[in-house]
Amino acid sequence: MLLAWVLVLAVLTGVVAWIGPDRLLAPWRLISLPALGIALILMVLSYALRALRIQRYFIHELRGQFWPTLKLSTWHILLNNFLPMRTGEISFPVLMQRYFTLPAARTVPVLLWFRLLDLQAIVLIGLLAAIGGMGLPDAWVILVIILLPAPLLVYLARRRVRQIIAARPDGKWRSRLLSSVDSLPHSVAHFLAALGWTWANWLIKLVTLAWVLAHLAPLGLAAALAGAIGGDLTTVLPIHAPGGFGTFEAGVMVALQPFGLDAANSLTAALNLHLFVLGSSMLAALIVLLIKTPNQIEPEREPGQQ
Repeated sequence: MLLAWVLVLAVLTGVVAWIGPDRLLAPWRLISLPALGIALILMVLSYALRALRIQRYFIHELRGQFWPTLKLSTWHILLNNFLPMRTGEISFPVLMQRYFTLPAARTVPVLLWFRLLDLQAIVLIGLLAAIGGMGLPDAWVILVIILLPAPLLVYLARRRVRQIIAARPDGKWRSRLLSSVDSLPHSVAHFLAALGWTWANWLIKLVTLAWVLAHLAPLGLAAALAGAIGGDLTTVLPIHAPGGFGTFEAGVMVALQPFGLDAANSLTAALNLHLFVLGSSMLAALIVLLIKTPNQIEPEREPGQQ
């Protein structure tokens, strides 16, 4: 891990030296403080929507626990941003156990379900934006039609899958697989709520990042949205460098390639957008430190109790 960070910082130093510190910071001088503040608020709003998705999914266990859930979700995002190869995902079951005493067998399958919903939302938003605003051939609509009902098919298949697993001989893996299937949405309302919070989060986050990217480089909104999706897609996939440095920038630059932006401007915009993502997650993590979790709240004492 230490060697990986040393290599990343060495490459980052070389990139900054190649771009030049003045050129790297120049786009930020063109963004007004109120506009930057609004962008940060929208990023925090996307964190709140992710927290609501968690709380509403575990509604019986987390009823009335929005603020601790927001703290958990924000720290989960921060660790995902900074730890390599998706190792930050481990923080979700760990924090759910620590804050709310929910076992990993209950939370890990839900995390996998959330990630499938996230991947579907990002890819579909990207395809719809490309078809509608970037002239992608209409034949790509077929992929949209295939991906759109994918979560619904998983939801509808859960009972049949459970019957098949339940018919197997008793054993450790049978109970684990049953627990995983039982973690899927248990009703249409439960399913639609998770899907709705997922799409609300990603629409706000990606549009915000696209708006910021459009101010960091001479790009139209459609091109900026493509770059934002390319960068954020690397945070969902397993290929993720320490801090996302390198992989995030590569995702943005690959997505911007069809729009004719030269390599220096493309890399500068990608690196600045990445710094905005990391900076907003660090700021949010510092703010939620003030929130007390259930295990930090002392029980009320009876009158006369020492």
